[in-house]
Amino acid sequence: MEEHLTVGRVAELAAVSVRTLHHYDEIGLVPASARTAAGYRAYSADDVERLREVLAYRRLGFGLGEIADLVDGPTADAVAHLRRLRGLLVEQRDRTAAMVTAIDRELEARALGIRTTPEEQLKVFGAQLYEVIGSAYPATRRTEPRIATRIWDALGDARTVLNVGAGTGSYEPPDRDVTAVEPSAVMRAQRPAGAAPCVAADAGRLPFADRSFDAAMAVSTVHHWPDPLAGLREMRRVARRVVVFTYDASTAGWLQRFWLTRDYLPEFAGLLADRPSLADMTRAIGGRAEPVPVPWDCADGFFEAHWRRPEAYLDEQVRRAVSVWTRVGPAAEQRAVNGLREDLASGRWAERNRDLVALDAAELGLRLLVA
Repeated sequence: MEEHLTVGRVAELAAVSVRTLHHYDEIGLVPASARTAAGYRAYSADDVERLREVLAYRRLGFGLGEIADLVDGPTADAVAHLRRLRGLLVEQRDRTAAMVTAIDRELEARALGIRTTPEEQLKVFGAQLYEVIGSAYPATRRTEPRIATRIWDALGDARTVLNVGAGTGSYEPPDRDVTAVEPSAVMRAQRPAGAAPCVAADAGRLPFADRSFDAAMAVSTVHHWPDPLAGLREMRRVARRVVVFTYDASTAGWLQRFWLTRDYLPEFAGLLADRPSLADMTRAIGGRAEPVPVPWDCADGFFEAHWRRPEAYLDEQVRRAVSVWTRVGPAAEQRAVNGLREDLASGRWAERNRDLVALDAAELGLRLLVA
């Protein structure tokens, strides 16, 4: 029995009761594959792996029946479960960050003597990342023509295009037959009149048949997907060509290439720590990666857009339309903003970054994946 763990040892390591393990065995959810000489349950490495998956799903709030379906599904291998669990945990983390932001705003309002409405008080429990940042999108997030040209050229002669994680519709080509996919109701509601029809769905489960479109595109959205590689493979499945505008966090020293993450917001690294590498994402679609420099006067207010206009990051409205600031949390955000404000006033920022003034565009890790 050297290769097996006793039920008591498993209960101790997993922080559950022996009674719970007995129950899981009795209902066939995590049966112990062996018995000790004294007749007690004993768990093999495979048993422990299954238990880990069951407990992870359980702590995410799934019922035992749902968990059984998940762990016994047709794609029930360890890697698939780990990727699914990672996606669910990232989604839970983002939801928590959104709730914290919503609560912080109510605390600020209360400090000013403002009483929030019952509707606003309840909305905090349904807070999602885009529900928090989405309302700021129209003011600062728009199509940057030079980046749009790169994306549209990469679409080639595609006539039918699926835009996955479409948001409010930026970068959708006006001369193609576009279908949009966007899970956030807030973002869908802000799509302009005359925009492409939009389907409420997730990237990981696109409700379309194989090769339904000439091309599929995704712009500044992959980092929000629970399972980026699954979403990219879905794009590859439903379209003959795939174009993805994303970010490379796998190159050595990547955190140092942008002064904002280097000097003020090191927490950015934690947001991308478990994200697939650029090579993994490129392989998922069977394509190549091309660098996309950011123009100094970029019209789209994404995170790196103001690299030569640092004062913009002091603007609350600019920050609210970028998910990074919500995800790092209010303490890190305030510290970064205060530090930047002080360095701009003292001239320290200008001294550190004097070489940027002569650049018309900067290489900050943005990539176009094309397959």
